[in-house]
Amino acid sequence: MFPTATPIARSIGVEISGVSGGDLAEPTAAGECRTLLDRHGVVVFREAHIDDDDLVTLSRLLGDVVVAPMGGQERHPEISAISLDPAKTVLASYNTGTFHWHIDGATDEIPQMGTLLTALDVSDEGGDTEFANTYAAYDALSADEKAELEGLRVEHSFATAQLLANPEPTERQRAAWDRVPTREHPLVWTRRNGRRSLLLGATAGRVVGWPDDEGRALLDRLLDWSTQPRFSLRHHWRRGDLVLWDNTGMLHRAVPYAPTSPRLLHRTTLVGEEAVA
Repeated sequence: MFPTATPIARSIGVEISGVSGGDLAEPTAAGECRTLLDRHGVVVFREAHIDDDDLVTLSRLLGDVVVAPMGGQERHPEISAISLDPAKTVLASYNTGTFHWHIDGATDEIPQMGTLLTALDVSDEGGDTEFANTYAAYDALSADEKAELEGLRVEHSFATAQLLANPEPTERQRAAWDRVPTREHPLVWTRRNGRRSLLLGATAGRVVGWPDDEGRALLDRLLDWSTQPRFSLRHHWRRGDLVLWDNTGMLHRAVPYAPTSPRLLHRTTLVGEEAVA
């Protein structure tokens, strides 16, 4: 069904052209998307111009879809708008947090399995999205390094991520952040098929049971390791692009852009699958 699938980099990403949003709403498309996600982690459909109805249809074909707790559309509560313009989303003030490496849903009981993001409008400067493959990053660790990580758990919090973007919050802002549950997740996320990735990013605040400074040093070292060029790619958005990615195996971040930018993306996320103990 997908006529031209071109790998973007050796360890991450594949780009597909000549496919429309309507094509992606067909039941057979989901199976091909899953195969490409398993193989490449990030799937880019260039200028597919998928509309909201078809975006939700494709998302449901891929799995159970998260209903956004805040900022969802009235017609499609599964769709969140990504923008720095408060006229376009009530979450605009939080979206500068996306400038730091993260995964979606890290403060949920189970992080989201996958994310779909399509560009309605793009930025003239900045606004690209970078991805990093933490399957490949984990695989490239030495046996001793993997043994060090075995069984470790990490505390993830919304406040930890927001402090990177806004280190001097008001009391009201901090109180709002602290209402979001803090979660513990395994540092090494293991799937039923045995594949392992590193669960890292802006929400990762401390390693459970470790002194704070030692845990912070480990998390920073692993983040630097996982986001080096050999494991990563940078996507330059065009209007109509659709990007899908494996959320618990791919870190992502937005390249900073101005609050006045017209950049507007629509996002859906898929309900996660619990890690294997």
